[in-house]
Amino acid sequence: MRASLIQIAVDPDESVESRRERAASLVLAQRGADLVVLPELWPVGAFAYTVFEQEAEPLQGPTHEVMAKAAAEAGVWLHAGSFVERAPDGTLYNTTLVFAPDGERSAVYRKIHRFGFDKGEAVMMGAGEELVTVALPQTTLGLATCYDLRFPEQFRGLVDAGAETFVVAAGWPERRRAHWTLLAQARAVENQAYVLALSTAGSHADVPQAGHSIVVDPWGEVLAQAGADEEVLTVEFDPAKVGATREEFPALKDRRLGLATPPR
Repeated sequence: MRASLIQIAVDPDESVESRRERAASLVLAQRGADLVVLPELWPVGAFAYTVFEQEAEPLQGPTHEVMAKAAAEAGVWLHAGSFVERAPDGTLYNTTLVFAPDGERSAVYRKIHRFGFDKGEAVMMGAGEELVTVALPQTTLGLATCYDLRFPEQFRGLVDAGAETFVVAAGWPERRRAHWTLLAQARAVENQAYVLALSTAGSHADVPQAGHSIVVDPWGEVLAQAGADEEVLTVEFDPAKVGATREEFPALKDRRLGLATPPR
């Protein structure tokens, strides 16, 4: 299976409309890939909180339209990263779209864990409530976004739902890049799954981005890793390795659930 991770740079001097068209052209350039992935909040920048309200769009807004067309023209499964969605009730969400090679939308994932503690995304956006998987012909994807990577229980839930390959779209800051690599490998090892973790390049609202998108196999081996700048990271991997790993080293079968919590 061939996956292309587009580590796009977010330039504050580039308009959202121009970036949409540029992202679409980058997707079209990946014809022949099975899966193409874009990062978190690439239309606006993950830390550009001041423009979230202004640039929010409905689910089937311009980002949906441009990405659906790009998926169909390229003939690829497209994980279109995420954008700022405005729901009919006015709530903002950090929303991921996945499109099939015919351009039909296959999945919507709203980020469950919102970053910022008492500011930014954590107070401006609603939290998603559903784990989302997508069945491709070769593998089943489990979807996560950026800060989700720090919460292993989400990934175990995705494994229980059939996920074999995790796609993590992110706008991860450079100052915590060591955590990015460590957590991507940890999620792969503990779940015996592939991790395709894609971050952005450039700078979001003066927050330098980590780049260094990474693909990790079910044993925790790094198959490919990008640098700091905009680039397309393309990797070939064998989805059958997930089942083989889980059979060879059946650690997931030894999980013990429902243990009692001691009183405090």
